[in-house]
Formats: sequence, structure tokens, C-alpha cells
Amino acid sequence: MAKKVKVTLKLQISAGKATPAPPIGTALGPHGINIMDFCNSFNTKTKDKGDSVIPIVITIYEDRSFDFILKTPPVSDMIKKVLKKEKGSANPLKNKIGKLTKVQLRQIAESKMTDLNANSIEAAEKIVAGTARSMGVEVEDV
Repeated sequence: MAKKVKVTLKLQISAGKATPAPPIGTALGPHGINIMDFCNSFNTKTKDKGDSVIPIVITIYEDRSFDFILKTPPVSDMIKKVLKKEKGSANPLKNKIGKLTKVQLRQIAESKMTDLNANSIEAAEKIVAGTARSMGVEVEDV
């Protein structure tokens, strides 16, 4: 018999840096799961991912057990890594922080394809390009 799902939570946690402190502790605590078990298993699964932010979907069951699915880092995180920037532009229309080449755009789109709502790599590139523009990053003509 399948376990009954109590709740599904979505969090974004830095790879290998999960601790019982907020926001993780406050999100998981009310559901009665062992927070240290979660932190240890998350850190073990993500220790090879560097300092990326990892979106995660946690399914908590009625018997207080849990499992989780790791997603790919957010597109904005990937763009910042490629351009070696700390953050996007405060005013993306006036201040540009860098430029993405077609090759970089394709690489980001390919690595994010599994989590994007796109049917083709070209559609995924358009999604990535839109995120880049909203961060103040110029994109080579697609």
C-alpha cells in the first residue's frame, strides 16, 4: 500500500549547506520530521554541486517519513555563474551587467531543459534569454 502524503514543500537551499536553522527548520518542524536526517541526506546528495542554490521538492508522509527531489539550479543562478557576477542589475533597462553569447545561452538552456516547460531547445533558449534580460544581461541575437 502506498504511503499517504501529508504535505509537499518547495524550498531553495544552498548545496551542501542545509542546517536545522530557519528557513529549513521552520518549514519542516511543524510537520514532525527529523530535521537533522533531512539536512544530512540533502548535504550528502548535494556536496558535489559547489555553491549552487538547489531547488528541492520535499514530500512528507503521514508516518513522518519523507523523500525529496532535487531540481537544477535556477536560471538566474546559472547566468550569474557564467558571467561571474554576484547579482543582477538593480535597473536592468539602464544598467547592463554583461553579455551572454549564443553558446552560453544554449549551454544553460540544455542543462535546465529537464525543469523548464519547453518542448524544444529553442523554446528553452527563449526562456533563458528572457531571464537574462530581466537581470540586465544583454543576449546575442537569437
